[in-house]
Amino acid sequence: MNNEKKNPDILGNAIKAYFEHGEEEDIAVHSPDFDDDVIPVAYLFRNYEQMPPLEKKALQLCREKVLDVGCGAGSHSLYLQKEENLKVTAIDTSEGAIEVCKKRGITDARNVAFEELSEEKFDTILLLMNGTGIVGKMNRLDDFFYKLKQLLNPGGQVIIDSSDLIYLFEADEDGGVWVDSAQGYYGELSYSLSYKGETSEVFDWLYLDYDSLSLAAAKNGFSCELIKEGEHYDYLAKLTINEK
Repeated sequence: MNNEKKNPDILGNAIKAYFEHGEEEDIAVHSPDFDDDVIPVAYLFRNYEQMPPLEKKALQLCREKVLDVGCGAGSHSLYLQKEENLKVTAIDTSEGAIEVCKKRGITDARNVAFEELSEEKFDTILLLMNGTGIVGKMNRLDDFFYKLKQLLNPGGQVIIDSSDLIYLFEADEDGGVWVDSAQGYYGELSYSLSYKGETSEVFDWLYLDYDSLSLAAAKNGFSCELIKEGEHYDYLAKLTINEK
């Protein structure tokens, strides 16, 4: 008998409960580095007018065939499909989230991981809500860019956001920063999620400053353009493959 405990679909369970029954219990976010936080489930269903400026700008940049990575409840995909008349493929590792995406009317929603996609090409790859997060660790950046190359059409683009967490390490009022380099890159974090008494496995999540993203892009044959900066160390960037 297989006694291995299945990793609960925290995100999907919360999204389904909200969509089907209007339940608004928050998703709790745990990290060994910070105090607990929450994700209000209603926020995952926000419409275009409720989105922050960086997200709106990202959606305005999307064109042609779009891959929405980590689509959650599908708010970005729905807008692109219904308002911009774009062909959108929405993917998420949460089975429940994809079930709700389909019920909300997303034509092509799939329960699949980004790295599992193959034999398809897209004109825009969209990674929002800290899109660099899925990379997990700095040493996985090369693999990430390799996968982007596999999935992009000629002339395609990647629209991605993240945040520079350096502000968390400001040690004095003059803006001095203290970071323990022996602990690795300061944007490498680990999290778990809990909802209604269940807790997920711990997963890696990468917050990447713009300069590091730009350097990694150049190393892997991409151009990186800073599109817009947010109000609190967050930014939106566009990646394109360098022409030979």
